[in-house]
Amino acid sequence: MNASLSDRITLNPAVCHGKPTIRNKRYTVESILEYMAGGDSVEELLSEFKDLEREDILACLSFAHKMLNQKSIKLLDHEILT
Repeated sequence: MNASLSDRITLNPAVCHGKPTIRNKRYTVESILEYMAGGDSVEELLSEFKDLEREDILACLSFAHKMLNQKSIKLLDHEILT
């Protein structure tokens, strides 16, 4: 996992019950992917959520891709999807 992705996608037990979030904010990767699966574009998400950046959305997609292609990954010293 590259440094950019680990900077963008964070795991913190105190934020959203430890689910992967964007930059320790209360935007879960799961919710962003749900919006996109429902047809929202990157531009629509950026318009709706002013504190998100294009790289945040792309990091969600990259994170999902890595989760599907790896048996296990390490993110911020936490082992997930083993």
